[in-house]
Amino acid sequence: MREQLQDLFEKRIHYFVSESRRLDSFYPKAEKKKELLAKRSAEIVKVTATGKTLQETVEGEITKAQYAVHFQYLIKQNGHMYLEEEIEERVGRFFQDELISDEEINPFADRKPPEDMPVFAESSGEERLSYQYNRLKAVQYAERWWNSYNPAYKKFDVDCTNFISQCLHEGGAPMNGYPNRSKGWWLRDHNWSYSWAVANALRLYLSNSRVGLRAREVSSPEQLSLGDVICYDFQGDGRFDHNTIVTGKDAYGMPLVNAHTYNSRMRYWAYEDSSAYTPNIKYKFFAIYDGQ
Repeated sequence: MREQLQDLFEKRIHYFVSESRRLDSFYPKAEKKKELLAKRSAEIVKVTATGKTLQETVEGEITKAQYAVHFQYLIKQNGHMYLEEEIEERVGRFFQDELISDEEINPFADRKPPEDMPVFAESSGEERLSYQYNRLKAVQYAERWWNSYNPAYKKFDVDCTNFISQCLHEGGAPMNGYPNRSKGWWLRDHNWSYSWAVANALRLYLSNSRVGLRAREVSSPEQLSLGDVICYDFQGDGRFDHNTIVTGKDAYGMPLVNAHTYNSRMRYWAYEDSSAYTPNIKYKFFAIYDGQ
């Protein structure tokens, strides 16, 4: 099995840099990614991929192997170069040691949305918390932990919002609202606010907070700076599913982001190459206030 998966890695690397669309038809993701890059006057000049088996299970005569592939794309755009990385989880199915199917796991598929929950930014009359938001520290944290988990914090099965909250806190944003889970933005011991760990709740908090961590919603991604936050509603149904933090800019000043759940770094902000993307996607762009 390992030899067949390794052969797949090598073929996929070739697809990303090949000019042949016939090859790309065997791996649509490569074709899609190249098309999106071309729209930005960018191209992949080199790809590396390493794989790791996560779990093997046997179901009758079928052996199912869940594995992760760490892709690194060296991207050239308008004379500039940057490295994008992502961890793609996949599942391969084998019959008598022959690979019969291989597909990407969409980390957002079949996920039951959390029940509606109240999110209160703060109580009326509550005093503001003085702080300075250090964007560099927030970005450094996002770079350090984009593909691993800081043992100083709780890890969640769906970790995207928890990761963004960690980045904001490490940048100096103060917690407030403990111990009310519906109030403020906080993590303590084995408890946390909804806004700390739930994507839609963080979006609501950033829209309404007037104490401690605060943000201003802007209308376009190019208005964002490093350390700012983008929220994603993949289905366009008003319930936001995912959050990222801006960690870089491309040659035209558009955001590149880091994230958990689908662990990635320096990824183009629009997520059009994601298996979770739909034509109905909606975004919210939050510029974090530098302090008060």
